[in-house]
Amino acid sequence: MTLQELTDQIRTKATHADSLNATAKIVTDQGVVYIDAKQSPAVVSNDDKPADCDLYVSINDLVRMGTGDLNPMMAFMSGKLKVKGDMGIAMKMGQVMA
Repeated sequence: MTLQELTDQIRTKATHADSLNATAKIVTDQGVVYIDAKQSPAVVSNDDKPADCDLYVSINDLVRMGTGDLNPMMAFMSGKLKVKGDMGIAMKMGQVMA
């Protein structure tokens, strides 16, 4: 999956992000996806801006989490997913991405 395909997919899923009321940045091996859910509807871009929560994960592992092949908690515990910032937002991101 390319960064653009991932961005488009997240843009579609971010319609459910109104409950997030925060900014999040997914930092992948191919670039950044920035989600501004302080706006309604949420705005998704590839801007590398400061966010309330940064999630560091490879696109491959992110896709595996999305398909259910990789449990997000196991990814976090094994170091495949790293979180910088507000852990509560990271937990909400799981619901948004589902």
